[in-house]
Amino acid sequence: MLPSQKLREIAPELDPLRLGTGWSVEDLSRPQIIIESTFGDSHPGSGHLMELVEEARRGVRDAGGFGARYFTTDICDGEAQGHDGINYSLASRDMIANMIEIHANATPFDGGVFIASCDKGMPAHLMGLARVDVPCVVVTGGVMDAGPDLLTLEQIGAYHAMFERGEITEEQMTFYKQHACPSCGACSFIGTASTMQIMAEALGLMLPGTALMPATSKELREAAYEAGKRSVELARLGMKPSDFITMDSFENAILVHAAISGSTNSLLHLPAIAHEFGLTIDGDTFDRLHRGAHYLLDIRPAGFWPAQYFYYAGGVPRIMEEIKSFLHLDAMTVTGKTVGENLEDLKSNGFYDRCDALLQEKAPGHTWQEIIRPFDQAFGEDGSIAVLYGNIAPLGAVVKHTVVPKPMWKAILKARPFDCEEDAIEAVLTHKIRPGDAVIIRYEGPKGSGMPEMFYTTEAIASDEELGASIALLTDGRFSGASKGPAIGHISPEAAEGGPIACIEEGDLIEIDIPNRILRLVGLHGETCSEQTIEEALRDRKEALPPFTSKYTKGALKIYSEHAVSPMKGGYMQ
Repeated sequence: MLPSQKLREIAPELDPLRLGTGWSVEDLSRPQIIIESTFGDSHPGSGHLMELVEEARRGVRDAGGFGARYFTTDICDGEAQGHDGINYSLASRDMIANMIEIHANATPFDGGVFIASCDKGMPAHLMGLARVDVPCVVVTGGVMDAGPDLLTLEQIGAYHAMFERGEITEEQMTFYKQHACPSCGACSFIGTASTMQIMAEALGLMLPGTALMPATSKELREAAYEAGKRSVELARLGMKPSDFITMDSFENAILVHAAISGSTNSLLHLPAIAHEFGLTIDGDTFDRLHRGAHYLLDIRPAGFWPAQYFYYAGGVPRIMEEIKSFLHLDAMTVTGKTVGENLEDLKSNGFYDRCDALLQEKAPGHTWQEIIRPFDQAFGEDGSIAVLYGNIAPLGAVVKHTVVPKPMWKAILKARPFDCEEDAIEAVLTHKIRPGDAVIIRYEGPKGSGMPEMFYTTEAIASDEELGASIALLTDGRFSGASKGPAIGHISPEAAEGGPIACIEEGDLIEIDIPNRILRLVGLHGETCSEQTIEEALRDRKEALPPFTSKYTKGALKIYSEHAVSPMKGGYMQ
């Protein structure tokens, strides 16, 4: 007997309450599928999801089930930038996961369809479905179209910094703002939203070839319909995510992450998702798998093309085909088949031919190899992420080295510490920061301020021709997936926990050595010192630190900051 039917026997109020909601008598005895989404008017990535909800619901009904719609709308990181709203971003991931758990467990369902697009909604749904562990399929909301001249939203931060410096006119800035988001869907670059859509498929929780489709495409609606049908099949089989998601699944996802130069925020999200499955992933897992991995994708922000072209080039399956010698091809997926079997099916059912036709329609004369390079023509062969260690970051720090200028791969810089982002960006924009400086932004970790993105500061640096190749930004906060330039984040332990980053003083000398995975203090107040002298200074400075007092005394951020683990573990609440 299905769980929903057992529940009807236990709770006599259930049937009349559902009839009052609009269910028919026949619906009560069907397999019951929760269709959970972030639909709402919060941003373009969620505003269109009701269409996909209804397509999934239609698929559920055609397969003999009944789909019940539940919603937990997410926030937009882009709309939250530049003010304290961004502090709620990471915390919202865990709150959405909590609501999914509540929705699905308060009244158990036989299966589920989970639909989201963006930065926190997507990983939240993956965390939530792992907790709920009912047979289910993930549908992602796809990616928005690019604007005129392939304009995409991640360019707005750089244009804004140029406008603030007087390098472009107000009319130009207004044009860019009014044309950067011409449709619904996730932002059209490999930021966190696009990365996590890709991760959902790479984990094996989506139907093959359905991640990061253009949000306006008929193919996406067809995928939602098929996902609805499959959810009922899985419910009847009793095939839950925990039955097939293993460490091999996560290793496959991380290898795909390396090939696409995915967002550094994945180092927060994949460990948090793995934790919900009872698995442990940390920064070392990423660093190990990225070493020797081939980086293939020419999509923004590291590459040329907007993200909609990812699907036209063959999407996740094409990436997997190129790196298949590294993958666990026997990892099981939501189709009931292995990764290897799915790839063979796609080759035989014309998937790549359809993608090639779309590419010729959208970019005549171009080939998929210009967007997803063949394995032996990779941009690089050391992945895209490195995890650095040293006396500044005993538990680690994260850098996306594919977007770091080569002069910053090995450097000794002078520390310029700031206790909040607002002071740091003012110093960058007013040219108080000079070549050879290391901008330190601290007290921005999970326990400090909720771990907001340092997006505007990274854009101000990356868009400055002189500073972009001559300084670095170090923080216990995080970065947008759109960020470019010499940025090192997730420094752990964070300042609010008394981590060494809290003890850095003006003029201290900091060594960055990305090839050797080193981030450390090598001098005090401009003078190179012995390791012992530095250890003693850090100890003395830590003893002199005033106790950290959170500014959050109530609400979600108080709860989150009190219970969040280290960024290198995933920043989830324990």
